[in-house]
Amino acid sequence: MKLSARNQLKGKVIEARKGETTAHVRIDLGNGNVVTASITNEAVDDLALKPGDAVVAIVKASNVMVGK
Repeated sequence: MKLSARNQLKGKVIEARKGETTAHVRIDLGNGNVVTASITNEAVDDLALKPGDAVVAIVKASNVMVGK
């Protein structure tokens, strides 16, 4: 898979928890770092995501906010 997005984080699925329409997918990036992605339930099914799967979290954002 080739993409123009440069922020690609390789990891393994910890959990894919479905809600009514949206799922939260937790991805272990290693060294205690975890990222959570919100995707559609349909996408979880299409990708057949399950714990232990190797995946890539692709981040494409026009804004980054920082709070303290």
